[in-house]
Amino acid sequence: MVEAPATVQRLASGWPAWLRRVDPAIAAAFGCILALLLVGSLYSSSFLSPEYLLQQLKVASFLGVIATGAMLVILLGQIDLSVPWVVAVGGMMSTAATGWGPVGQALAIPFGIACGVTLGLVNGAGVAYLRLPSMVVTLAVNAIAQGLMVVHTGGFSPQDASSPAMRFLATGHGLLGIPNALIVWAALGAGTVFLLTRTTFGRIVYAIGNRERAAYLSGARTRLVVLATFSLAGGLSAFGGVLLAGYASKAAQAMGDPYLLPAIASVVLGGTSILGGRGSYIGTVAGVILITLLQSILSVMQIEEWCRHVIYGVVIIGMLLVYGRGRRTGE
Repeated sequence: MVEAPATVQRLASGWPAWLRRVDPAIAAAFGCILALLLVGSLYSSSFLSPEYLLQQLKVASFLGVIATGAMLVILLGQIDLSVPWVVAVGGMMSTAATGWGPVGQALAIPFGIACGVTLGLVNGAGVAYLRLPSMVVTLAVNAIAQGLMVVHTGGFSPQDASSPAMRFLATGHGLLGIPNALIVWAALGAGTVFLLTRTTFGRIVYAIGNRERAAYLSGARTRLVVLATFSLAGGLSAFGGVLLAGYASKAAQAMGDPYLLPAIASVVLGGTSILGGRGSYIGTVAGVILITLLQSILSVMQIEEWCRHVIYGVVIIGMLLVYGRGRRTGE
């Protein structure tokens, strides 16, 4: 756990009990969201309109699904760098399945997710059983996935279109005009919260992130949990690719490239320790919304893509310094 500085603790001692329980990182993330909304309203009068905000939440849903998997892995104290091409695999293989006729269209979404789960299993097996660094394993799997997709498409842009079900999930609207993508993210978020807070699996995930050896000695099946967590992350990344393919009506070879740094930045901005063992899903939600609004404002301000990546990198390094120091001094 991250220890707050002594000055902050003394100041907080006089606050109401419910306020002392609020994670400072989460509070800061929501504060930044309000600040971005204010800044955005200065550039455009429609920035605070319900239609625009709902559109931003819809866009955030795709990143939110991918960031959910990234958070699970980071809670273990690991990192998944295979996100870009696992996302692409999910999108490309689901659209490829639609070319198999009615049966293929019915199986397109689960097939794309299954491909991501398979790649996640490879990541998890390398980390859990071969004891290889997650950074190395996931980078290798990312390269393998890229090579397989190049072979699959012959190096050209995929020609297959997304299925009606994919487009319905990504672009349709449900009750009260709420985008289906947002409903899907909310459902996945509720499931993730239940998994992390109400199940033995979730408790073991946090325990592994805090000290894997202690979790293992306590009798937890740590290797199986690590394997399952990477598999879930792979499935969620691929599902994000399925939604993106539905949103664009087709898949693209580099469709996952813009999501690696924003996904990690969303997680650490929301207060999840990049060293593992600490974090809540509400923080990740705040981080995703914050990153989405930041992207929107940077786009309105016509900030170039390279500058956006610099910002994400600075955010990750800054949060690593904060949580890294806290973790070491707390042990």
